[in-house]
Amino acid sequence: MSMYFDIGDETLWNPSNGAGRLFLRQVEVFEAELKLASGIGQGKYRGDPDTLEIDPAVYAEFARSLVTWHCRTGHSVILALSEGFVATAVALARRAGIEVEMPEPPSGHTCGGVERDLQVPSNPWTGTATIATALDTRAREMDRWMAR
Repeated sequence: MSMYFDIGDETLWNPSNGAGRLFLRQVEVFEAELKLASGIGQGKYRGDPDTLEIDPAVYAEFARSLVTWHCRTGHSVILALSEGFVATAVALARRAGIEVEMPEPPSGHTCGGVERDLQVPSNPWTGTATIATALDTRAREMDRWMAR
């Protein structure tokens, strides 16, 4: 069995049920973290939990906010926990024709990112540009592995 992530009549991703369920559970986690809806919901076959429709406008905002959130943290554990999901979300967005740019570091940026999630000791090598490059590379890899 498998799941379908669609926009209209186009299937963007057709993962196994296990991978699809895990992705959806992580969507819920990041919707709560970002306080944003993802735009992923019930598909055209009402009552079938394996078909999901993506609202491109809502998903675009979610994906862009997710990337900004991810790239601005300097916390190594948060980065490790979120990188795979964020890369998968970016690959899905790109398949939907949604432009997701990797953010540049803000002017005057110092490493360390999200101040409410301090890491002690901090990682002096973690910066927005490094994180964004790694995320972009990972998203391109994910796109090759994601069945349609």
